[in-house]
Amino acid sequence: MDPLCVADARKQFSEVIDRSQTEAVFIERRGQRAAVVISPEQYERMLDALEDAEDTASFDAARQDEGPSLPWAQVKADLGWA
Repeated sequence: MDPLCVADARKQFSEVIDRSQTEAVFIERRGQRAAVVISPEQYERMLDALEDAEDTASFDAARQDEGPSLPWAQVKADLGWA
């Protein structure tokens, strides 16, 4: 997982794409990380994981703000469903 400088990444772009299918490829500019190339599948997995984490955080925050719970039978009765 050695990083590539921008010039080498340009010269070896096809290889960078191939390598990104199995690992993240870090691209450096002036010795600093400038970009990461990953596979579309890894990108989707990361987005899904991020969305799951955001959903969990939102759920946890909502649970802390909620008032007293109502029995389901009462909710149905209040809505005229029972």
